[in-house]
Amino acid sequence: MRIAFIGLGMMGRPMAERLIAGGFSVRVNDADLGLADAFGPAWAGTPAEAAREAEVLITMLPTGGIVREVLLGTGEAALALPSGAVVIDCSSSEAAGTVALGADLAARGITLVDAPVSGGVPLAREGKLTLMVGGTDDTLLARLGPILGQIGGRIVPVGPLGAGHAAKAINMAIAACTLAATCEGLALGARFGLDPATLLEVINNSTGRSAVGETVIRNHVLPRTYAQGFALALMTKDVGLADGMRGYLGLHLPLLEATHAQWRDALAELGTATDFSEYNRYVENHLEDPA
Repeated sequence: MRIAFIGLGMMGRPMAERLIAGGFSVRVNDADLGLADAFGPAWAGTPAEAAREAEVLITMLPTGGIVREVLLGTGEAALALPSGAVVIDCSSSEAAGTVALGADLAARGITLVDAPVSGGVPLAREGKLTLMVGGTDDTLLARLGPILGQIGGRIVPVGPLGAGHAAKAINMAIAACTLAATCEGLALGARFGLDPATLLEVINNSTGRSAVGETVIRNHVLPRTYAQGFALALMTKDVGLADGMRGYLGLHLPLLEATHAQWRDALAELGTATDFSEYNRYVENHLEDPA
């Protein structure tokens, strides 16, 4: 099966490398031309060149707007795909935008599937990501199974087109809220004289336990390495996607709204190059009651 893979960032690169190592015929492209040597004969000079004659095209890009531009804008990748091809968008895109993009691609005889991922760079390298898949039926999922199984350890069909991106945004918003609450709890405990490592051990073996506490807090916040590998700007964007969905549906979800506001403030203060685990520094910078 011929595959085009566009977007070779922190997550995309190991995903593409796993497909190549798995024996698939893969052409790759990225805006960073410096990656050409690393991929050798698999490199394509443009998105359209990568897409030519591909049966499946995978995108792993920063935003849904960029996905649309690569496929139907200046990248012209969709124009190079044959009728009957499938596009799998693994990016964190806006769910409503995905539905609209799916309609535009369907008019060209191309099927869109949204399959955002969760798990981080280490699991991407191991092929153990969780994929939240929208827009598939059993027949299409079986066809795509070998590809998805090469990059993901858990494939979860979640509903119609756009449902994958909705699930991913909601999951990330919960993770962001959990990280914020855990950092605040550790800061509160430290002010009272509790050792943060001891308090975290209690939390991780009690009802405050979370994947964030067991991984990000333990490995990157407590040792203050802040090197999880996922940008604060991207986490803020993902929380914004969930908050945008809330607004679109006309819902009042105060915790989600507050979480989005806090992460926007942290991004403005700490900068776009910051690892998302550094949100802890934002908490520490604002411990004093402004009243």
